[in-house]
Amino acid sequence: MIVDYILRRLGLFFFMILMLSVFTFSLAYLFPGDPLSNLSGIPSGNFAQHSELEDKYLYNSNYFMQYIAFLGRIFQGDWGLSFASGNSVFSHIIDLLPATLELSVYALIVSVVIGVPTGILGSGYHKRWPDKLINSVTMVGYSMPVFWLALLLIMVFSLKLGWFPMSGRMGLLYEIPASTGFILIDIALAGFPYKGMAFVDALRHLTLPTVVLAMYPTTVLVRFTRESMLKVMDQNFIKTARAKGLNRRQLIMHHALRNALLPVIKQIGLQFSTLITLAMITEVIFSWPGIGRWLIDSIYQRDFPAIQGGLMAVSLFVILATIITELTYTLFDPLSRNQAHGKV
Repeated sequence: MIVDYILRRLGLFFFMILMLSVFTFSLAYLFPGDPLSNLSGIPSGNFAQHSELEDKYLYNSNYFMQYIAFLGRIFQGDWGLSFASGNSVFSHIIDLLPATLELSVYALIVSVVIGVPTGILGSGYHKRWPDKLINSVTMVGYSMPVFWLALLLIMVFSLKLGWFPMSGRMGLLYEIPASTGFILIDIALAGFPYKGMAFVDALRHLTLPTVVLAMYPTTVLVRFTRESMLKVMDQNFIKTARAKGLNRRQLIMHHALRNALLPVIKQIGLQFSTLITLAMITEVIFSWPGIGRWLIDSIYQRDFPAIQGGLMAVSLFVILATIITELTYTLFDPLSRNQAHGKV
């Protein structure tokens, strides 16, 4: 039953969230310094202020009561204050997360649009020169470090040719009100006469980081789609259809493609989770104002409340994306609903 499967997955989701919250709470005691300051983001001040914080955070109670109070503050949006800025950690995450999600979504779209058809093309020309060329290119892209590719593209297309800007999210000439946090959507919603020029400028800023971020998942999807197609093309029902006189295009489009794409759908969701982590390196190199760059800056600044909040936000989104992917996968593959936890 689909309901039983959804309940099992939701149970697993809440268990992972529980473990994530326990780990995040434990970081306050694992980090150097005063655990109370790490939780609140307020440096140790005078005695009266410290006593007030102890009462608010139940610091003199046992660890379990402190954890319960921690959960209550998390649900209320009280994630402490940043040591570096003095502002709410939660407000930082709300402001910066859309930029990371936008970059990751566009990179995933590029990966799917290029990776899946290329993998199908490679399987269609198995062991012939197009397949060998595709394998060689994907091997190079798979092995190439993200930071090296980013620096190479900046050197060629920004410094040498001047086609694309090397950093930032938008030109300084444009002031776009942040309605959704997604720059292209905000430009579309804004009402000013130079909307078209601003849209083109935003696309130019998006191009290089999107290409860099999309490289790894594109190569993974090419290889995964190719292997999945070859496995399906070797099945008996494909051999029967071939014996009936169907050509290669009919075999792929009407028989093999639907079955081969089932595992690819799940892989797409997994690659989205990978993009969130790869975005941290990309954001630092291109000065992209996302949560990954902010989190790495917080590590350098020893901003422990920001590190706790950033890790929890990124991990929570990865877990949520994984669960949504698995639930979507069951809509296309009902047999997977009988799969137990921990089995592949």
